[in-house]
Amino acid sequence: MHGHQLRLQAEEERVQMWTDISVGSIYGAIKRLGSEGLIAEVRTERDGNFPERQVYDITPAGLESLARLRSDHLQELVVKPDPFDLALTRLDPDALDDLPAVLAERLHAFEHRLHETERANARAQPYLSLSEKHALRHRVHRLAAEIEWLRDLIAALPEIVADETARRSDASHPANQSTAWIPSPASAQP
Repeated sequence: MHGHQLRLQAEEERVQMWTDISVGSIYGAIKRLGSEGLIAEVRTERDGNFPERQVYDITPAGLESLARLRSDHLQELVVKPDPFDLALTRLDPDALDDLPAVLAERLHAFEHRLHETERANARAQPYLSLSEKHALRHRVHRLAAEIEWLRDLIAALPEIVADETARRSDASHPANQSTAWIPSPASAQP
């Protein structure tokens, strides 16, 4: 395929919904993959008045790399830290009054993203393989879990605010000491 065909296929398959691939980054990826010897130009073609386009194919090294990546990703457990959690654990006392609105807005944004994801998934269903359907359902489940967690957090907000206020007023509380708590690698594990 040439770059334009790849871009159209990526848009059609809505890869941005279930990967961190941006459709606009395809041309840069083609250059990088070519420079790494993972794809190679096999011919140039012209369609009508369009400019010449280079057609690429995956190389044997590219096939090996793809197989290795696929195997690694099927075996790897990925739960990325969410910067939201760090911000939540280091609340600014002056911002506690804004917290209900911030959390309500975050909840609304996740509900909107879930709704849009479900709509897009429904439109895409006839064109998806069974494994693609399951991958997209995984995203729905993850969004739904985030929404449930945010609802629990909002329900606990009065207790959180009371705890933060008490911690700030208690000079003997460890959070108010001059030495910051830094987790050891062992204590950071779930």
